[in-house]
Amino acid sequence: MAGRPADRGLTLAQLAAYAGPALPLAALTLPLYVILPTFYAESIGLPLAQVGLILLAVRLIDALSDPVVGVLSDRFHPPLGRRRGWFLAASLPAAVAAYMILTPPEGASGLYLLGWGIALSLGYTACVIPYTAWGADLVSDYHGRSRIAGAREGMVLVGTVLAVSVPGIAEALGAKGQALSLQILALFVAVALPVLTLAAVWRLPEPADTGRPPPALRAGLAHVRANRPFLRLLAAFVLNGFANGLPATLFLFFVARVLEAPQMQGPFLFLYFLCGVAGVPLWLAVSRRFGKHRTWSVAMLGACAIFITVPLLGPGDLWGFAAICVLTGLALGADLALPSSIQADVIDVDTVSSGARRSGLYFALWGLATKLSLALAVGLAFPVLELAGFRTDATGGGAAGLGMLVALYAIVPVGLKLAAIALMWRFPLDAGEHARLSEEIAAAQARV
Repeated sequence: MAGRPADRGLTLAQLAAYAGPALPLAALTLPLYVILPTFYAESIGLPLAQVGLILLAVRLIDALSDPVVGVLSDRFHPPLGRRRGWFLAASLPAAVAAYMILTPPEGASGLYLLGWGIALSLGYTACVIPYTAWGADLVSDYHGRSRIAGAREGMVLVGTVLAVSVPGIAEALGAKGQALSLQILALFVAVALPVLTLAAVWRLPEPADTGRPPPALRAGLAHVRANRPFLRLLAAFVLNGFANGLPATLFLFFVARVLEAPQMQGPFLFLYFLCGVAGVPLWLAVSRRFGKHRTWSVAMLGACAIFITVPLLGPGDLWGFAAICVLTGLALGADLALPSSIQADVIDVDTVSSGARRSGLYFALWGLATKLSLALAVGLAFPVLELAGFRTDATGGGAAGLGMLVALYAIVPVGLKLAAIALMWRFPLDAGEHARLSEEIAAAQARV
C-alpha cells in the first residue's frame, strides 16, 4: 500500500544503532568549520587569509571525490553491501586523518593543514555518502523518512553539543587555549567512529535495491537534470547552507570582538546547539501536519526575523544574544532534519525515471553542495574581513572591520535565506505526490 510507514520494522535499538556514528562525525564538523580556522590562525600562527584559502582549496579538491564515491557506492557491492560495506571501510582512515589534523605539531605549516585537510575531507566523504544513502534506502514512507533523518541529525546535534563542551572540560583541567580541547576530540573520534560504525553494520540490514542496474553515466546525468524537484531543492539548500555557514565561521570572532565576551564563546555555542537538539522533534511534529517543505520554509523565515536584530547588539549585550542563540538554535533543528528527509523523497523521482535506486549519487551531489556552501563561507569571509581591516590580534580591527564582521555574520545570511524560501514555499513534492510516486515504484518492482 502506498504511503505505508516502511520504517516501523526498525526497533528503537536499531534506530539508535543507525544514528550512533553521527555522534563522532558531528564532533568533526564543529571543529572543522568553527574552531579549526581560528585555531590555525591564532594558535599556530598561519595568516588569516591563508587559512581561508587553504580550507577553500581543500573543499574544492574534495568536491571532485563526491560524485566518484556516490557512483561507486551505487554500482559496486562489497561483501557487506553497497551502503554498509563502503561505510565500514572508510571509517578507520577518516578517524586517523581526524586525529592528525586536530593534533598538529608545533609550528605546523600551511602544507600540513592542506595535506591532512584533504585526507580528512576524502575520508569524511567516503563515510557520509554511503551512511546517509543507507538511511534513505532503509525507509520508504514520506514521514517515516523524517523519523530516521531526525534521529541521525539529532545525534549530530548531540555530538556537536559534546564537542562544544570539551573546551570547558579542558579549561577545568587547567588548559589554556584550544590545543587540549582538540586533542580530546581527536581521541574521541579516533575510537568512537570505527566502533559505532561497526555496531551499526552489525545491527542493521543492507537495503534491497530495485533489481535494475544504474544507467550509464551520460544517461544517468540526463535523469538528474530532468529531476526538477531535486534541482530546486539543491539550489535552496546551497543558499541556506551558505547562509548558515557564514555565522558558523564567524561566530567566535563575533562574540569576542562585537560582544567583547570571549569567555562566553563556549556557553553560547552550547546553548545554540542544545536548542537545536530540542528543535528537531518540534519541527518533525509540525511537518507531519503541514508538510516538510512548508515547515522548513517557516523555520527559515523565523530565523531571518531573528537575525535582523543582530546589528542592534553591542558590547555586553549578552542576554539579547542568548535569546538569539535560543531561537536560531530551534530553527537549526529544521535545517538539519527536514531537507535531508526531502532529499530522500526526490530520489524517488529519479527511481521512477531511471528504474534504479541511486541514493549514493544523489547524496554525493547533496554533500558536494554542502561543502561548496561551507567552503564559500570560509574562503570568502576571511579574505573579505582582512580587506576590510579586521585583524585577529586587534580588539576589533577598527570600525570598518567590525562593520564588515556584522554584515557577513547577520545581514548577508538573511538575504540568502529569503532566496531559499522563495524556492521552497511552493515545492511540488508533498505527501500526496510522494504517495503517487511510491505506487509507481511498487508497480515497477512487481514487474521485475
